[in-house]
Amino acid sequence: MAKAAAKRTKASPGTAKGARAPANRQASTEELLHYYKEMLLIRRFEEKAGQMYGMGLIGGFCHLYIGQEAVVVGLQAAVTEADASITTYRDHGHMLACGMDPKGVMAELTGRRGGYSRGKGGSMHMFSREKKFFGGHGIVGASVPIGTGLAFAQRYLDTGELTLCYFGDGAVNQGQVYEAFNMAALWKLPVIYVIENNQYGMGTSIQRHSAQTELFRRGESMGVPGSQTDGMDVLAVKEAADVAVKHVRDGNGPMILEMMTYRYRGHSMSDPAKYRSKEEVNKMRAEHDPIEQVRRRLLDGGSVDEAALKDIDKQVKAVVSEAAEFATNSPEPDPSELYTDVLVEA
Repeated sequence: MAKAAAKRTKASPGTAKGARAPANRQASTEELLHYYKEMLLIRRFEEKAGQMYGMGLIGGFCHLYIGQEAVVVGLQAAVTEADASITTYRDHGHMLACGMDPKGVMAELTGRRGGYSRGKGGSMHMFSREKKFFGGHGIVGASVPIGTGLAFAQRYLDTGELTLCYFGDGAVNQGQVYEAFNMAALWKLPVIYVIENNQYGMGTSIQRHSAQTELFRRGESMGVPGSQTDGMDVLAVKEAADVAVKHVRDGNGPMILEMMTYRYRGHSMSDPAKYRSKEEVNKMRAEHDPIEQVRRRLLDGGSVDEAALKDIDKQVKAVVSEAAEFATNSPEPDPSELYTDVLVEA
């Protein structure tokens, strides 16, 4: 087994011990435009979802990904369409980054027949086998053993593929997480565990719920290497992801990536987020917004101007508006389908 090599890379300034300023990473204009469009699509989609929730068009739970866009966009840029991904309940961004149709995602949020789970899964439970997205999961930490199982199948069938397994800082203290780490390390499974550390497990800061706050070290006792990265910088995420992907594809077993990120909204739409100050949120938005960082890089590079970026925003808003219109016009599931798709015969 490869020797553990836990380390801290460039964590988001002000969010981790010893954090350093982002390095001057390089990327082509084409790459930056791709990251910009992908993150902007997630941001605009989530903003629209928040509006529709307020209008009563989305029921149940709804956890928005606003602020964390760089994590999933950077990770997905480092893998192939054949690789699998699985996450928890803050999942809309992951679906869009995997290439799932915004119309199908929004229709599922509104409980309509045109949704990915035919309107019966809602925000936390939709899947796409075509895009190798194996769901958001409402049980805290549940994505970890299931994602480990996906990696076991990939190793057993020798597919050469890997699994991105996302979960949050609030899930790291779950017992099933460590059981999964142990199995993955023992059998050298091709899985990258991505901890989206947005600083608050629901409404409790990480300093109050974790004795060891450097979460990338959680696999050290089992020989699982890890690193901590600025999850607000998509280029930093891509750089860390490339290292992890090579480690896993070379047959060295699992790796843990702790992404230091931040959500601008509450834990869910019903959370007023009074456990943190407006000043804290505004400071993160002003100094570390992932989309604004890429926007500045594009403008500073001189190959893209404000007009071009405004046109991209217009295009993205059109896609989101089309998704919302499709969702509101799609019929609700027929009551006769209540017990369909519950079991599958194998």
